[in-house]
Amino acid sequence: MSGDADFEAHGLLDGLTGEARAARLELLERLRADGWSLDDLAAASADGRELLFLQAERVVGGEPKFSARQLAESSGVPLELLLALRRANGLPLPDPDAVVFSDIDAEAAEMTQLFRGAGISDEQLVAITRVLGRGLSQSAEAMRSLVLELVLQPGSTEADLAERYARRAEMLMPMLGPLLEQMIRLHLRHMVRTEAISAAERAEGTLPGARDVTVAFADLVGFTRLGEEVPPDELGRVADRLTVLTGEIVSPPVRLVKTIGDAVMLVSPEPEPLIGFALDLIAASDGEGERFPQLRVGVDAGAALSRAGDWYGRPVNVASRVTNVARAGSVLATRGVRDAAPEAFRWSSAGPRSLKGLPEPVRLYRARKLSPPAEAGATGDGARPSKRAG
Repeated sequence: MSGDADFEAHGLLDGLTGEARAARLELLERLRADGWSLDDLAAASADGRELLFLQAERVVGGEPKFSARQLAESSGVPLELLLALRRANGLPLPDPDAVVFSDIDAEAAEMTQLFRGAGISDEQLVAITRVLGRGLSQSAEAMRSLVLELVLQPGSTEADLAERYARRAEMLMPMLGPLLEQMIRLHLRHMVRTEAISAAERAEGTLPGARDVTVAFADLVGFTRLGEEVPPDELGRVADRLTVLTGEIVSPPVRLVKTIGDAVMLVSPEPEPLIGFALDLIAASDGEGERFPQLRVGVDAGAALSRAGDWYGRPVNVASRVTNVARAGSVLATRGVRDAAPEAFRWSSAGPRSLKGLPEPVRLYRARKLSPPAEAGATGDGARPSKRAG
């Protein structure tokens, strides 16, 4: 059987004609020369994997050698835990006896056993893996796009692109481990510097079920409507710019918890620094010009629970609801927030408002910086004087 016939028989050239067929055939022949069997190629195609990335896949992930059951037996990690960790990572679960794991996965299983030996429970391992998996999935997507930008050239064949992509991945992979270790160390150092343990926590020897914190959401007004007016890549740049702006000016004790599409969530142990940050963030967004949507911020304070890098509880829900009713360019807070920092800002009543999910109206207040009220172009709620109607 000729090479063409072999590939044809395995369905690897289905639906392709002319130049597209010739380009795919060139790619398949290179993959065969690199050691990929026809069955491997057919299985990858059936799984929906892009064939031109197979060379890079092997560079990044290594050659499949083990099943999950074999990894469990060699590492001492229970099979159920290995599969739970993979699920927490957001990755598909293979059959326990399918040979899909490489030396890298074997090293990860051994590392898991070391963490267990250090006293970290299986539940804690799954929880931290879930958090890391979310963040690293986004990081991997950003790296994938970056490498593609570096290797894409006009008129590239699939085979040429596959080879350039694999070479670039091979060059970058040794740098990623040190980079990620450095970044996690920097973030851990920051967390340690800003962490506070109360006397009650020290006496009891456990972390509390909840802490008193101030929570804020800042979102881009009209972002959904903007999505109907501009291309998706420009919309993405707007959302990314909000994250960048927030990261540029946030400082302890205020923490950026997460980005949620067109919004950011922040927490602080005290209301005053968070309100001040929110006003600075709105000023920074105003400086982006007319094409950048205005921000609005909602703030509440109370007892909330910290779990896996996120926060849960009434102040989180209320701050989100307050943001939804805030005017563009304003910082809107609940009465408890205002009462905790009455002299630090100029406050004006926004009246009681009915918020979704709450049985009673909530009295709200707008915060502005302590500056002369007659500044040129200033408005009563701190918004841009002539941004957009509505």
